[in-house]
Amino acid sequence: MAVSATNKALTGLPRRLVQDGIVAEDAIDDALTAASESDGSLVAHLVDKGLADPQAVAVAASHEFGVPLFDLNAYEMDVDVIKSVDSKLIQKHRVLPLVLRGKRLFLGVSDPTNLQAMDDIKFQSGYRIDPVIVEQKKLEDYVARALEAVDTSMQDLADDDFDLEGLEVSGGDEFEEDKDSDIDDAPVVKFVNKVLLDAIKKGCSDIHFEPYEKTYRVRTRLDGVLRTVAQPPVQLAYKVCARVKVMARLDIAERRVPQDGRIKMKLSKSRAIDFRVNTCPTLFGEKIVLRILDPSSAKLGIDALGYEEQQKKLYLDMLAQPYGMILVTGPTGSGKTVSLYTGLNILNTEERNISTAEDPAEINLPGVNQVNVNPKVGLTFASALKAFLRQDPDVIMVGEIRDLETGEIAIKAAQTGHLVLSTLHTNDAPTTLTRLVDMGIKPYAIATSVKLIIAQRLARKLCDKCKEVKDIPEAALLAEGFKQEDLDAGLTIYGPVGCSSCDSGYKGRLGIFQVMSVSDETAHIIMRGGNAQDIAEQAEKEGYWDLRRAGLEKVKQGLIGLEEVNRVTIG
Repeated sequence: MAVSATNKALTGLPRRLVQDGIVAEDAIDDALTAASESDGSLVAHLVDKGLADPQAVAVAASHEFGVPLFDLNAYEMDVDVIKSVDSKLIQKHRVLPLVLRGKRLFLGVSDPTNLQAMDDIKFQSGYRIDPVIVEQKKLEDYVARALEAVDTSMQDLADDDFDLEGLEVSGGDEFEEDKDSDIDDAPVVKFVNKVLLDAIKKGCSDIHFEPYEKTYRVRTRLDGVLRTVAQPPVQLAYKVCARVKVMARLDIAERRVPQDGRIKMKLSKSRAIDFRVNTCPTLFGEKIVLRILDPSSAKLGIDALGYEEQQKKLYLDMLAQPYGMILVTGPTGSGKTVSLYTGLNILNTEERNISTAEDPAEINLPGVNQVNVNPKVGLTFASALKAFLRQDPDVIMVGEIRDLETGEIAIKAAQTGHLVLSTLHTNDAPTTLTRLVDMGIKPYAIATSVKLIIAQRLARKLCDKCKEVKDIPEAALLAEGFKQEDLDAGLTIYGPVGCSSCDSGYKGRLGIFQVMSVSDETAHIIMRGGNAQDIAEQAEKEGYWDLRRAGLEKVKQGLIGLEEVNRVTIG
């Protein structure tokens, strides 16, 4: 029968946790018994069962044992260091090799009393082990990433490491691989396929293959943030690059200029994913970036994008109009294409003729006539638009207004009975109108054709399962842009924590929108040569939110954190 911890003097970390008020004494009693019976860690039990705050436990352990405390958010994974320890030991003991200095290995642990783990790793690696305290939840997250990075690192890659039978990869109907080519080595082929598949499974938006002088890095962008997923040997950089170029039907011999291509990966009979491929020559080889294009993203529906009710009504009302121009603006990767295609999906009925010109078409939408522009053969945005106007159009979508000629034809189409949708790269809605003037389009043409502007950003959404309330002083909240009435109404601010079902406290992304209708007053400002500040002041008078206000509204609703709003908008 186990002796109750309350019936004997507590020592070490349990005593510290009780003294600091982090865990109740009866809870420590139960936790010690449960951890002993399961042959597990006390810290892991307390955190996993929600009995203690992981950060508070880490601080207490650091003070009790005089071991340094380290925040894993500042950690940049080094696959070579991780490989210095057998992955089976990392898996078994849930520890993380952090830094290697000569014969000293700094090991991330959540429970410094786990001497068995340190002895096992010291015996296997031959290094002197220096423990470093890290938070339990973050440790679990990074251990999973470390094991995945080792698994994907191409070291000791064997033919039976992957089950990729039935996977079809092509760059087009005429694509055929040279089976005798040295770039089609089975390990390289399987490595590239696995990186692509893992990125799809995680829901990543981009994959970066980056060569440097002494290292080669593969990163993926998940929820807007880049993270390293693999570090293959630098000697394989050329083969990996050439393999991707073969898949995208690019010129392998040409390494001096950027190239654009496309890959289609058929996952099953009913699902295929497209990748937009771009290569760019750098000092130590070609960097390749793949944008993952998932057609299902256009079918999410307008309610899933994050529009507030009044913003959604403005967009839907404008989509119901027979003519005029809707402009969506924001930086690359802010979700402009999804917003446009959500609108096109609503308009896509048998009664309408819809044509789009894009570079390239990112989402395939049956019922819409989609054209990929090709400047090499003279098929530009402007020439495609001219062709559309001779094909009895109802709705026209231009991928991007890049020059005066495209802008003038799009404006003319909006003035002559057509609904035109397009994008522009500007920071917010007011500067979109002045940007058109700067391009050389006549102010009166802009004022009479542009009817709605949507500026947007994508912010990481807080995980519903683990988000926690943050205690922020009122003065700081007011400085961030909240109003006194918000505070008086009982404002609650949430922040990220991190759990097994999310990525460092975030899960998915949500749009932050500035939706501004061009009123008669705004049109007059444009025609008399007003600047973006004048337009912004008028929009505020008319009750339109700017991006910052829209972001703070999402914070009030508990959907995103304040630090995330600061990351994607200007405070």
